[in-house]
Amino acid sequence: MTRRKAFSWPVRVYYEDTDSGGVVYYANYLKFLERARTEWLRSRGFEQTELLRSHSVIFVVRAISLEYIKPAMFNDVLEVTVDLEEARRSQMVLIQSVRRGAAVLVQARVRLACVDSTSFKPARIPLAVIEKIGKKL
Repeated sequence: MTRRKAFSWPVRVYYEDTDSGGVVYYANYLKFLERARTEWLRSRGFEQTELLRSHSVIFVVRAISLEYIKPAMFNDVLEVTVDLEEARRSQMVLIQSVRRGAAVLVQARVRLACVDSTSFKPARIPLAVIEKIGKKL
């Protein structure tokens, strides 16, 4: 089976992303990962505001594990990837990385839950989303 190429989103490190030493503050990687997930959904034709409006669902991070391997620095140009590992009725697991060229700086495994926007109880991922992300439930 041929594995498809992961989605990739470019990020430049700004001064505001760093500590006094010019190193990216560890919590800012979460922002980079979030932006890439948003753009991943957008690249498949889904705006999160439209999912809320038309399906009354939102995606929330249920669990995340990160491994910090190397630091990113001020003005670095990074690539943040998103790859779907699995999708279930109301959850999906994404594998993400932050890279500078060939060097992997951060690796993450993110479990997203699809929840009802009012009750925050688990909700089925809309079929249209499942069809576009490429994994059947």
